[in-house]
Amino acid sequence: MSNSTPLPLKIAIATYGHTAALKQGKVAIEGVSPDFIEVKPIIAAFRRMVRDVEFDVCEMAAATYMIARENGAPFKALPVFLFRRFHHAGLVYRDDAGIHGPKDLEGKRAGVRAYSVTTGIWTRGIMTNEYGVDNSKITWVVDDEEHVKSLVLPKNVEQAPQGKSLVDLMASGDLSAAFTDNAGIGRAGAPADGWQSGGRIKPPEYKEMFPDAEKLEAAWFAKTGIYPVHGLIVVKDEVLARHPWLGKALYKAFLESKEIYLKQLAAGESVSDKDEHYRAMGKIVGDPLPYGIEANRTSIDAMMNYSYQQGLLKSKHAVDDMFIDPSI
Repeated sequence: MSNSTPLPLKIAIATYGHTAALKQGKVAIEGVSPDFIEVKPIIAAFRRMVRDVEFDVCEMAAATYMIARENGAPFKALPVFLFRRFHHAGLVYRDDAGIHGPKDLEGKRAGVRAYSVTTGIWTRGIMTNEYGVDNSKITWVVDDEEHVKSLVLPKNVEQAPQGKSLVDLMASGDLSAAFTDNAGIGRAGAPADGWQSGGRIKPPEYKEMFPDAEKLEAAWFAKTGIYPVHGLIVVKDEVLARHPWLGKALYKAFLESKEIYLKQLAAGESVSDKDEHYRAMGKIVGDPLPYGIEANRTSIDAMMNYSYQQGLLKSKHAVDDMFIDPSI
């Protein structure tokens, strides 16, 4: 339980429909005096947290967190997931690349902004586990650095030549496929956050690997129960150690803020540019923004398994070791 003096915390999270009430002070964090630090784009906060542990509480890409935690990062995740979407759309290929399906990527070169970008992990995982693609037989070309500096990339990952972007390499034919600038854009309600993207290639110049993505995504969810996680919340270990009540207080506040947003969505209100996206997701999954460990165990397990398969995690980890349990 918190004491009578509010705990000052530096918090770096983006403003979404489901965090707006929290950041606007309409929802209080019990026992906390929050100092919301605005970082734009929010991806810059991920890197600052991973490398300098700059904030007490911070938004972070799920894969970045898992890799960082395995490498000794002094913060732990709350099961609060700030962005969700599916990943069959957004991987495109050249018409002359001899590609007719996912398996045809084997033996070819494909571009992705960074190997650990969340979009890339999910789509590679789907191709491996649903279509039998051997990821090790694809050469992945990246043109950005990974958030976690200590990450040792697999041998099938190459850095793009100096001065060459993925756009250049795709245009020249050096790459047969690549992720679009905003993977999934072009469909109703799809988000346009650059940090969720896997590259900088813009459709419709190239063909989608899964042109019927929406149907495939709904069928995949019905079959697997996996609703891909993106951003989550991390909290400094030392702050949690000193204030063991904090995890529950933060979770309660994030949940309350989300519930306000869900009521606004149900009422048809216009709150953010993601409203139609989450209404569309809700038709497939029910709650478009599920929080908590149990509600997300299948999806977290899949993210960790895919990351392990792709050489981003050295070991298989238990979900409960990676997350704060807000019920305790």
